[in-house]
Amino acid sequence: MAIAPIVLLFVILNFTSFHLKPKRFGEIMIGFLITTIGLILFLHGVNIAYVPVGQHLGTELAKLENNYILIPLGFLMGFLVGFAEPAIHVMVKQVEEESGGAVKRRVLLAVVSVGIGVAVALSMWRLLAGFSLYYFLIPGYVLVFVLGRKVDNMFLAMAFDNGGVATGPMCSTFILSMAVAIAAQIEGRSPLIDGFGVVALIALTPILSTLALGYLYKRKAERDQKEKNRLQEVEDKNG
Repeated sequence: MAIAPIVLLFVILNFTSFHLKPKRFGEIMIGFLITTIGLILFLHGVNIAYVPVGQHLGTELAKLENNYILIPLGFLMGFLVGFAEPAIHVMVKQVEEESGGAVKRRVLLAVVSVGIGVAVALSMWRLLAGFSLYYFLIPGYVLVFVLGRKVDNMFLAMAFDNGGVATGPMCSTFILSMAVAIAAQIEGRSPLIDGFGVVALIALTPILSTLALGYLYKRKAERDQKEKNRLQEVEDKNG
């Protein structure tokens, strides 16, 4: 039901505007078929594996006597989930291609994954201490707008897209299920109030980490330009 309208629109446009060669048209239709099968298998996998595993892991971790270990474990799991998120891999590949290699995909992937790890760690801290989500979101977005004025437009656009792709299927299934299960096990916490909100943080922190990377890139470019100007002045004097 999700893919059928896209396929129908493509078929109509092909006969009215695109007029692709039969071979190319067939390749694209095969791609649609593979995507449909992949989505069906993925959604079944989510129901069979990711959600139950997240719930079981959250339940068992919350029972630990020293449950503050959830904070570093949350960072590690968030980082690994971010590193495995398919949407992020698509995003960083396109950024590397469109920037002509100026922004390396491995660097951006690591930066976004660190942002997700920080988000999950903060979520675990929030679950244990009972902080309101506002204490993270309001200062976080204020900082986003401050940093946004100090980076190039390319990084500003990339940052907000990274925040969107970071909240992909891996985070929304495994991490969210784990957070809700942990909230259900901790006395005084509500799965509805405290368990949810982790996806909101995951949408925020990659924006901040990408903007921080953009700020470092801008400072480096300014230093290189100053050094270039200094060398040019020396050459002019000697000349």
